[in-house]
Amino acid sequence: MLQSREGLRTLSGRRVVVVGAGPGGLATALLLAKAGLHVTVIERDTAVGGRTKTVEAPGGYRFDIGPTFFLYPQILADIFESCGERLEDHVRLERLDPQYNLVFEGEGGISGQIQATGDVPRLKAEIARIAPADAENVEKFFEENRAKLNYFKPVLEQPFDNFLSMASPSMLAALPHLHPGRSVDRDLRRYFADPRVRLAFSFQTKYLGMSPFRCPSLFTILSFLEYEHGVYHPVGGCGAVSEAMAGLARRMGVDIRLGQSVDRVLFEGKRACGVVVGGETLKADAVVVNGDFAKVIRDLVPEERRPRWRDAKIAKARLSCSTYMLYLGIEGKMPESLGHHTILLAKEYERNINEITGGTLPMQPSIYVQHAGFTDGGMAPPGHTALYVLVPVPNLKAGIDWAAVGPSYRKLVLERLKLLGLPDIESRIRYERVIDPRDWQDEFAVHEGATFNLAHDLLQMLWFRPHNRFGPGLYLVGGGTHPGSGLPVIYEGARISARLLIEDLAKEQAPAILADLPTTSPLATQGDPS
Repeated sequence: MLQSREGLRTLSGRRVVVVGAGPGGLATALLLAKAGLHVTVIERDTAVGGRTKTVEAPGGYRFDIGPTFFLYPQILADIFESCGERLEDHVRLERLDPQYNLVFEGEGGISGQIQATGDVPRLKAEIARIAPADAENVEKFFEENRAKLNYFKPVLEQPFDNFLSMASPSMLAALPHLHPGRSVDRDLRRYFADPRVRLAFSFQTKYLGMSPFRCPSLFTILSFLEYEHGVYHPVGGCGAVSEAMAGLARRMGVDIRLGQSVDRVLFEGKRACGVVVGGETLKADAVVVNGDFAKVIRDLVPEERRPRWRDAKIAKARLSCSTYMLYLGIEGKMPESLGHHTILLAKEYERNINEITGGTLPMQPSIYVQHAGFTDGGMAPPGHTALYVLVPVPNLKAGIDWAAVGPSYRKLVLERLKLLGLPDIESRIRYERVIDPRDWQDEFAVHEGATFNLAHDLLQMLWFRPHNRFGPGLYLVGGGTHPGSGLPVIYEGARISARLLIEDLAKEQAPAILADLPTTSPLATQGDPS
């Protein structure tokens, strides 16, 4: 983030409190510190990262709690570069090839597999094994989605603080390429006839906790990003990225306070002016809230300070699904056929998704498995395996009695793993942790256990999503605000929120200085902060 000398003097002495040390909060802290602000980060956990952290379990097993891979690292690399650092000097990212193994369930077993790779000839060969005609349309899909991403990228980089933003030049340029009336699956039918091949390019909507049969067609860019720009494993787990960000932030003077909870945001009139932490008042010129929006905003901000997001509206908001998790420390090795990432796609995938979004617990679920030890030997002790198992399930609004169904659902999931060549792991489990939707809500402060925040339907995106500039002196960052969920998108949201905050404080502090700045000054523009 570039600042003129006048701009740095303008911001010198101004203080900002960031609530939450998740990926968005840490990225925002880096950008604000680089701009010359005094930044204090308050995190209720004893470690940074939020759900993007890696924990060590008894027996020497290591598990990512939430995200298990890194996609499109260029945005975070740009943030590090703006701070005078290189991301690769802080985190080792291994590009995976194949990036994951897709296993399709059919009648009586497995109906096909695709080893997903960014190598187009190999990818076409993989697809041709199950759908020869579809393989011929892979380049066309890439070409059209490359254009779609290029047109939509400026939209992701701009704030949507007023309704006129919906008619910005970048938005109008992107609209012909977005086809908002189509779902992801319907859009993919233009390229691929085999439903299994469509799933290879659409299951990624689960990163948003949504159905490819309902999710707007814009999100075909998710699979394109994976194939075009790669899927990466941070050595040591995704928590290594959070730790690297926190380490750099501390070296830049950011005060990160762990194990402390913010009681509420303070206001003077309509303006946020600090926070209360354990009875202590921390005054600030601005406050950034990084947390699960639907949960944290009601806890910290009085209802009268959020007229567009009152309690009744939040209660009616459409939420993503949740996840049922098994973190397993297993004695012994995994079969060679189990790669780093494996996704079992249920035989009746559309029914499976409709059950989840409709509040029914699926009895033939799709399952994602991460075997990080396939790439990173440091995730388990010698001769052992750390296995991460994720099952998309309804959020807590479904009213499922997890205390009653939990034990039987665990057995069902372990039984499903046999389809992936894991017939005997239960007898070899030496460590086990289960997280269900109740735990996401109670332990991780996720509203209704909706792991992927507010749903990303058309009426909860862009201007309709909670704004980055939430009110005077109050800013949001994280998956619940614009642009949305997913690590690269959250980092982009941090750039938007940091830029708005810096511009606002600079204008308030020294309008005379701003008036004297040349028009080419970054403070006088709406340009990208990196």
